[in-house]
Amino acid sequence: MGDTLHSDFRHPRPDVRLHTILRLRWLAVLGQLAAIFIVAQGFDFEVPILPCLIVIGLSAGLNLALQIAFAPTHRLDPVFAAALLAMNIVELAALLMLTGGLQNPFSFLFLAPVLISATALPTRYTIALGLLAATCATILGFFHLPLPWNGDEPLVLPPTYMFGVWLSIIMVLVVTSLYAFQVTEEARKLSDALAATELVLTREQHLTQIDGLAAAAAHELGTPLSTIFLIANELQNAAKDRAPDDPLITDVATIREQAKRCRDILAKITQLSSSGAPFDRMPLTNLIEEVVAPHREFGIDLKIRISGGSPPEPVGLRNPAVLYGIGNLVENAVDFARDAVEINAWWSLEEVNIVISDDGPGIPPDLLKKIGEPYLSRRAVGDSRSGHRGLGLGVFIARTLLERTGAKVGFANRPFPDHGAIVTISWPRERFETGVSGPT
Repeated sequence: MGDTLHSDFRHPRPDVRLHTILRLRWLAVLGQLAAIFIVAQGFDFEVPILPCLIVIGLSAGLNLALQIAFAPTHRLDPVFAAALLAMNIVELAALLMLTGGLQNPFSFLFLAPVLISATALPTRYTIALGLLAATCATILGFFHLPLPWNGDEPLVLPPTYMFGVWLSIIMVLVVTSLYAFQVTEEARKLSDALAATELVLTREQHLTQIDGLAAAAAHELGTPLSTIFLIANELQNAAKDRAPDDPLITDVATIREQAKRCRDILAKITQLSSSGAPFDRMPLTNLIEEVVAPHREFGIDLKIRISGGSPPEPVGLRNPAVLYGIGNLVENAVDFARDAVEINAWWSLEEVNIVISDDGPGIPPDLLKKIGEPYLSRRAVGDSRSGHRGLGLGVFIARTLLERTGAKVGFANRPFPDHGAIVTISWPRERFETGVSGPT
């Protein structure tokens, strides 16, 4: 439970498929050929066609070689994917050097390889590609052939304007790459955290199904066990005329005694069901006691206060999401509490409320508004009673599971001079009792 999950779901980014990079490179080749054709034939500008075709031909030749050497599904190591993107930058720089440098409006295409790297490759490769693109843009500001033009005099733009173009390219590289990286990283974290949530929920559902199977087995075993018990009674009655020390009488008595014992055990299992299928429903007080029971051996005083009103106590489905969610929050409270944890519960005709509070250090103010986001943890080894380093997943999973059942989960700190965290969980009573999961 909680942040002590044994599996770290923060997997590294998957390797990029070669097919993906090659499609982008072929798209660049076609775009470059189209641009040269339009400028040379459509606008009748003077373009160094042969040098440009040599650069484009080298790029196309590399694409063909890679397609022949590797299967389309081949996954590239990040270093090789970064190398191919670096070649894209160099090829673009060569074409721009032949066609006007930064005066060429296509100079902003330096952004494309860096943006791809920001969404698919580790940060260090994105930084390296960004520096390469910035270096090429800087060199092109000083060394380049004239921009293709149809006038007698080549087009010369003011130095101030060219400096603005260079600066805008650098700023776009930095800002756009950072934005793409942040969005991609947050999406990846959320995806991994939701995968962890589904795994936890599946495990809890599996445990609940085991309970149900046990009850079903008790029901099914009842008939053959009754038959065994009946036959044992008949055998015992038939053996009354035998000597008291006859081994048959002893064996029949043992069979009857053990069959009766099995009937008593199965009766206890089937009696645990209040209504409907075994283990399906449980009152709020039983739910809280089941959640709290595993945490009573940690030296923390667990105080449970139930404030029942005039309406009858709510009885809900034995929902694994609710059990895990509340259990995780109780575990966190026990983990950080100094002496005591309080669990208060009350209900009305409209709502069911549970409040979990501890006397620990509380939630840092800068994290209070972000609490419940995945991988939001500053816990180091030894900070908590369990001694585990948290992943920041536990509260996210608990909040996600509880909100799926219709609950509203709030986090706060005790008002000064008290200290500690307070977690408030509230359901519409109808949602709690029906156990319908879904968007809230």
